[in-house]
Amino acid sequence: MFSGLGTALLTPFCENGDIDYDALSRIIECQIAGGADFLCILATTAETPTLTLREKAELRSFITRQVRGRLPIVAGCGGNSTRAVCEELSATDWKDIDAILSVVPYYNKPSQEGLFQHFTTIGKASPLPVMLYNVPSRTGVNMTADTTLRIARECENVIAIKEASGDMEQIRRIIEQCPEHFKVFSGDDALALDIMRMGGEGVISVIANGMIREFAKMIHLAQEGQFEDATSINSRFAPLYPLMFCDGNPAGIKALMSQKGMLGNTLRLPLVTATQQTQQKIQELI
Repeated sequence: MFSGLGTALLTPFCENGDIDYDALSRIIECQIAGGADFLCILATTAETPTLTLREKAELRSFITRQVRGRLPIVAGCGGNSTRAVCEELSATDWKDIDAILSVVPYYNKPSQEGLFQHFTTIGKASPLPVMLYNVPSRTGVNMTADTTLRIARECENVIAIKEASGDMEQIRRIIEQCPEHFKVFSGDDALALDIMRMGGEGVISVIANGMIREFAKMIHLAQEGQFEDATSINSRFAPLYPLMFCDGNPAGIKALMSQKGMLGNTLRLPLVTATQQTQQKIQELI
């Protein structure tokens, strides 16, 4: 169900801070027409920590109605309280959602044993398949290859990981030793090709929000083993990758999409727009 290019869908806002559903509708249609293989919603790039429970429910409903089954959807459902995540899994209407993305617990920095127990508990409680999300730069703790492999072998309902540790040896080991049902996705646009060369399944991408056709072509070439052509495209993206994150995510991608007329350049506090210097560099590149 999940392979190739997943777009970490952002949340566009109006100038008054409300969700801009007209822009979101256009973005979703661009994703489908441009070659996205699945959507990842209500995760980091969507500014989910700034959304209310009501807004998250409305977004799930709006996105699934707009997609109408044309793409698989994985939706964020994670936190640093195992009980609270399990309660959310039980209380939420997951109609037309195909899997959940659950992040490594942040702030309280559990041990590797704590991570194992957290995710196996979630895997058993979830009515949908579970994709893990390891992003130590945000959570404060890295889930090791040993722990990821242990979870994958213990819980068949845990089907994949979005790996954003940047540790290529760790990622290589997971790819080489994971069970057949378990897939590895890059959580870093800049590392997507390297991870796919090692046998990774694809990428969950930020930059695909605003450059879907070009980025989808690159990922699909890699899936076909045409890495020389894919690398040529990647070299053109390379100067843009750091600009997407130097002022925080999704400040960079929203600046890029605003310059292309796709949405308003509005974020919710405590996130703010990219600096003028960053925006100028993005404009020059695109």
